[in-house]
Amino acid sequence: MKTPTNLNRRQALQLLSGIATGATALYSTSPSANAFPRFREDVEAEQGDVKVEKLTDSIAVLSGVGGNIAVLVGKDSTLQVDAGNPGTAPKTLKAVGELTDKPVGVLINTHWHGDHTGGNADMAKAGSRILGHDNLRKRLGNEQFIEAFNSKVPASPEIALPILTFDDKLTLYLNGEELHLAYVPPAHTDTDIYIHFAKANVLHAGDLFFNGMYPFIDSSTKGWIGGMVGAADRILSVVDDKTKIIPGHGPVGTKAEFKQYRDMLAEIQAKITPLVKAGKSVEEAIAAKPTASLDDKWGRGFMKPDAFVRIVYGGIKKFGL
Repeated sequence: MKTPTNLNRRQALQLLSGIATGATALYSTSPSANAFPRFREDVEAEQGDVKVEKLTDSIAVLSGVGGNIAVLVGKDSTLQVDAGNPGTAPKTLKAVGELTDKPVGVLINTHWHGDHTGGNADMAKAGSRILGHDNLRKRLGNEQFIEAFNSKVPASPEIALPILTFDDKLTLYLNGEELHLAYVPPAHTDTDIYIHFAKANVLHAGDLFFNGMYPFIDSSTKGWIGGMVGAADRILSVVDDKTKIIPGHGPVGTKAEFKQYRDMLAEIQAKITPLVKAGKSVEEAIAAKPTASLDDKWGRGFMKPDAFVRIVYGGIKKFGL
């Protein structure tokens, strides 16, 4: 379903509530969780409590359940951005309950990967209405294959799919906040959006931003490093020096930190593209160590340098020539 570009708060809430009417029967099911390769750091983090970081009086970041989650609280309803790994929703909802007594009425997914959508079904059973990009519903509703992990991801059950989708931009008005949701062309995947909390000057970048580390880029769903640079440029055009930028993974960042991340991606694209154009094999590209000067700063996360070069090479070969 596509929506008008802009909805006021009353229209958005009515639409979300109205579409959900009659769907209660779905919530009584017990669907299997959305499968996705689990990063070791996520699994280790899930052994502890959810970390809650308040950015403003109404916006908090939850970490330790997969991708970073944003929560907007207030008088209207609670809004959440991303749902974490499968099986983590009870911990997430407990943490949200410490911030507000209002249930999560709206859940936004930044993209389709299971460390951000794995909790969708449980959140829906608890009453959340899910929204995201048009492509998000298509990806979640069908089996996917992630080449980098040689992994099939089964289709998610109906309950875990968004009931409201949009194609380019969507504005929500909730809890006195103005949320601008915007799609970017294929970057991390072909389902990526960012969410700008305009009044609070907070932006959730999803996996368009891995703060302090090389990102995973999913070329199996059309992601590639050139798209990541383009998406970073889009985000830089809407933030300022005071904006708090929530990454998909890593600590909350600043515009300056995000700019460093963008420049790192552009530098690596510029180094690997000539190798692909020259007909070098992926093994030859890895042996050339094109990221060597950047590895000390960016190569200490879960995406190690050689693996990152392999992913970047594959994406450029598919989409960047």
